[in-house]
Amino acid sequence: MNPKNILTELKRRNVYRAAVAYGVVAWFLTQLTTQVFPFFEIPNFAVRFVVIALAAGFPIAMLLSWLYELTPEGIVRTEDLDPVQARSVQRASGRILDFIIIGVLLLVIAMMIVGRRPFYRQTGESISQKSIAVLPFSNLSKEQENAFFADGMQDEILTDLARVGDLKVISRSSVMQYKSGVKRNLREIANELGVAHVVEGSVQRAANRVRVNAQLIDARTDRQLWGQTYDRELADVFAIQTDLAQKIASALQAKLSPNEKARLDRRPTRDSDAYVLYVQAHDYANRPDRLRDDSIKAEELFEQAIKLDPNFALAFAGLSEVESWMYHRDEPTLERREKARLNANEALRLQPDLPEGHLALGYSYYYGDRDYRRALTEFEIAKRDLPNEADAYAAIGAIQRRQGKWTESTANFEKAASLDPKNTNVLFNLALNYVAQRDFKAADKILDQGFVAEPQSFGLRGLKAGLAIISNGDFAVAENQLSFFPPGFDPDGLVTSARVWVFTLKRKFADALQVAQQFRGETLNYPDLGSGPKALMEGRLYLYQGDKMKAQAAFEGARTVAEQLVRDAPGDPGRHAQLGRVLAGLGRKEDAINEGKKAVELSPESEDAVGGPKATAALAEIYAWVGEHDEAFRLLDHLLTAPNGLTVPLLKLDPVWDPLRSDPRFQKLCEEKKR
Repeated sequence: MNPKNILTELKRRNVYRAAVAYGVVAWFLTQLTTQVFPFFEIPNFAVRFVVIALAAGFPIAMLLSWLYELTPEGIVRTEDLDPVQARSVQRASGRILDFIIIGVLLLVIAMMIVGRRPFYRQTGESISQKSIAVLPFSNLSKEQENAFFADGMQDEILTDLARVGDLKVISRSSVMQYKSGVKRNLREIANELGVAHVVEGSVQRAANRVRVNAQLIDARTDRQLWGQTYDRELADVFAIQTDLAQKIASALQAKLSPNEKARLDRRPTRDSDAYVLYVQAHDYANRPDRLRDDSIKAEELFEQAIKLDPNFALAFAGLSEVESWMYHRDEPTLERREKARLNANEALRLQPDLPEGHLALGYSYYYGDRDYRRALTEFEIAKRDLPNEADAYAAIGAIQRRQGKWTESTANFEKAASLDPKNTNVLFNLALNYVAQRDFKAADKILDQGFVAEPQSFGLRGLKAGLAIISNGDFAVAENQLSFFPPGFDPDGLVTSARVWVFTLKRKFADALQVAQQFRGETLNYPDLGSGPKALMEGRLYLYQGDKMKAQAAFEGARTVAEQLVRDAPGDPGRHAQLGRVLAGLGRKEDAINEGKKAVELSPESEDAVGGPKATAALAEIYAWVGEHDEAFRLLDHLLTAPNGLTVPLLKLDPVWDPLRSDPRFQKLCEEKKR
């Protein structure tokens, strides 16, 4: 047969049109199944079956289009039609096929447009197509001590990607909760973290060789977009990490600026053992609640890493942050403050454009000097060069709330939470913002979100307990939260303080005293003012029970401790307030008021909207105890409406205000300031 005649016949019988229509419809069905089947959790083999069936059906469809025509009377063999009728039927069939092609092409275009738009979480929040979570890598090494080496590989890839401004990258604190060892549901993980893609992989280290496997997966379809295996010398490990980050960024079509590319090419250290120590230190430094023992362990590990590599700028920055945190939370001493500043400066001397160095220097200005302007300058640099670093946004938010910029502060904490949705420290601080603004429902919702991430977080449980009392006077919720902690768990005396506080508010003074005396330390952390003498707590409880002799003895013991704490950190407002409380218990009116005023001078509300009201409340307590009731009521009137001030339920419950309770102004104040 003449080939020209065959081509003419194929055209006449609409085989060409049928082929185009089949191809377009098949492509549409393939895309539809890959998107819809995973949503209903239909296994991937069903998608493969559809693709194979469509491919196998193509020659069959072409044969049928050659042999048959669709007529008003039904399907008829082409050979059975007379020529005039055949031409009419074929023209009509051609138009139908054209309509099918055009219609499906329009659907394809619509799918492509929708595919380029953000998709949404169950909460309605949009999810960027260029969002990613780097999950912990599996350790395939026989030696389990290499688990931190695997963590280091994942951590460096995550850090590299986090430097790319065109990507949204979930921070380490959130992804580390998805450790390997259990079967992962990538679609659920991606939805929880608010990302479109995930990276997972494995690391196997043997002697001086390392084998790394990594793959980039579209979490919506469980489809691998990219994957690669590296088998190299251990010395090449950082080159592997850089190459992985660059290829993942390329697969997501992320644009890299010259500065971002240069940072990806830079190695943090040439000593892999130093890097493993750094990863361990980073893990301790960022554990939930950031407890003192964890901070001390992090300090030791950072120092070991620096000893192995004295040019390890990132380790100096990490050590500086730990020192700043311990200064802020536990030890506001000159030694901690200077160590934080020196290490931050050394990090930036070694690497002037290191964003983590600027973050560390910002913390040293913030915690060490309360120099908000200089701290914000450093945090903004860190945020610019670490666009996916939740800590930078949280640090800016922490300063803004001290400046009384509550709306801006909350927005930054919410941004930090979007980048690190399972970071309990971020969620704790976001909840604190809502508590300070008396939006107790919003705070409670955030705390419940945090429990999903870390059910045993002391900070979240403690705040939940306190929130129930200060908002509604609800002891049942508070006692339930405190019951989560096992016997013996009492970091820095915080559990003791919380339990004594609850018993005291319930006026079970004997029970409160028993709990306090079981604590063996001389000092513990009070929830409102930080470190203080345990004997202050005991003195008050004796006084509430009417035992003035034992109360005076306890207050005398507390005075010695409180005075030493002030000498150790004369610039700390909380320690002056604690000393003022002790002196008020001893009846030393003028000295007590002076210490209370000193606390307010060091932390005025005009400069510190977070700590300022606490210092003011301590001064109000002192006034109440030494008989200056007019001054106490003046301050209480302000504190019951000020952000981060007192609440009416707490005012009614706390026996510290008993000296004012018989005054008619007390009940009037409670009625006027009701929520």
